[in-house]
Amino acid sequence: MFIPTVPTPEEILDKSFSRAKKAANKVRTSTIPRYKKSKQTEEARIKTACQVTKDTFNNLLDKTPQVENMHMFYQDYIDVMVGVDELKKSLGALNWAVGIMNKLENEYVFKVRRSRPENAANVRKAAFGRISSVVRQIKDELDFLDFTKGKLRNMPTIDFEAFTLVIAGFPNVGKSTLLRQITPAEPKVADYPFTTHGIQIGHFEKRWKKYQIIDTPGLLDRPIMDMNNIELRAMVALEHLADVILYIFDASETSGYPLESQMRLYNEIRHVFDTQIICVFNKMDLVENNKYLDEYISMLDNPLMISASNGSGVDLIIKELEEYNGGKKGNKNEKRVGNGES
Repeated sequence: MFIPTVPTPEEILDKSFSRAKKAANKVRTSTIPRYKKSKQTEEARIKTACQVTKDTFNNLLDKTPQVENMHMFYQDYIDVMVGVDELKKSLGALNWAVGIMNKLENEYVFKVRRSRPENAANVRKAAFGRISSVVRQIKDELDFLDFTKGKLRNMPTIDFEAFTLVIAGFPNVGKSTLLRQITPAEPKVADYPFTTHGIQIGHFEKRWKKYQIIDTPGLLDRPIMDMNNIELRAMVALEHLADVILYIFDASETSGYPLESQMRLYNEIRHVFDTQIICVFNKMDLVENNKYLDEYISMLDNPLMISASNGSGVDLIIKELEEYNGGKKGNKNEKRVGNGES
C-alpha cells in the first residue's frame, strides 16, 4: 500500500507560509496601483497559504488507496497492522481540514476586501493563526498516517491471479525446504505482522499456468486454542488467499513435535478453514522404527510421503496441485511415495 511522505504540521505550515510570502512579493512588484497593493498582497497570502495547505492534504488523500476497494486479504492485513477504522478516521480528519481551509479562505479574503488598507495585515495574521490552529489540531492523525506508512512499507505483493498454495505446520517440519524445492528461484521474503521472519512467497509455472506458494512461519505454529487474537485474524487473512492448504507432518518427529500434537493442530486447522487440504508426511528418510506412524497415516485420506531435503516426492505435490487447479481432486487409493523427480 503506497502512502506518500507525510509532513509534520510544522513542515506544512512552513511550506504554506513560505509560498504565501512569495505570492505576496509578486503582487508588490506588479503594476497594480499602490493604494490597492496592501489589500491585494494580504489577500494573495491568505489564498496561497490556504491552497498550499489544501493541496498537501489532498495529495495524501488522493494517493492513499481506499481500503474498501482493496482485496479482502489486504483489508485484513491493514486492520491487523494499524486498524482500518483508525486509518479511515485519520483520512477523515484530512478531509475535514480541507473543508475548513475552504471556509477560512472565503471568510478572510472577504474580511480583507472589507477592511481598511492599514488593517489588512492584521486580518491576514488572524487568518494565519486560524490556519495554524487547524493544521496542529490534526497532528495526531498526521502522526498516525506516518506510522501507517512505515508499517505498510513492506506489505506483501500477492498475485491474485495465480493458483495459491498455503503451507502450514509446526516449526522445523520442512516448510521452507519444501518451498525451495517446488519453486525454481529463491523465494521472496516479505514482512508480515504475525511472524518473526516474514512470509515467504515463491512462484512457478506448469503447463502455462501460474502457481503461487506461500510459507507462513509463526502463523500456524501452535494449537489454535493458544493463539492470540492477532494470530487468529492472521489465519482469517490467509484464508482469503489459499486455494489449497498444504499441511506438513514431520514423520520423524525430529522437529521436536510429536505426531499427536501435529495431528491435533491439523484437525483444528481443518475445522477453521473452509479450504481443501493436502496432507504431507515429510522427512520419511529420517524415520526409524516409528511404530505409531502408520496409525497416523491411516487417519488421513491418501497423504503424500516425501523427503523435502532431497526432493523425493516433490513431483507428487506438483501433480496434486495440477489436479486441484484443473478441477480434479485426485482419486488414488494407495499411499503415494515419490520418485524424487520434480
